[in-house]
Amino acid sequence: MSPLTSWVQQAPIPPIRRQARRKDCGQTGRRATACQTAGMASRFLTLADVTEILNISAPQAYALVRSGELPAIQIGGRGIWRVEAAELESYIQRMYEQTRARATAESSETSA
Repeated sequence: MSPLTSWVQQAPIPPIRRQARRKDCGQTGRRATACQTAGMASRFLTLADVTEILNISAPQAYALVRSGELPAIQIGGRGIWRVEAAELESYIQRMYEQTRARATAESSETSA
């Protein structure tokens, strides 16, 4: 066995991982699909984007969509959901309003 052959057998070669990188984004890998490209904001978000923005789990995001609490559209027949960015912002504002109303109601109950 030549010295080169023995060295090649001993030294493990790490796998090369190619990651997608979107222009002007800096995100790599799976997260790069949620990136805005060329400075243009995306109109629709994936449920993965929603889970990241709201810091919730995937089943929680599906529950919000299926209950109708978070309006979304289904693309094709394979359960691919998209949420319009404006609808997500509207949902967030509704949750702030509900939280304020609940806090106000609780404070009035404790002071009475």
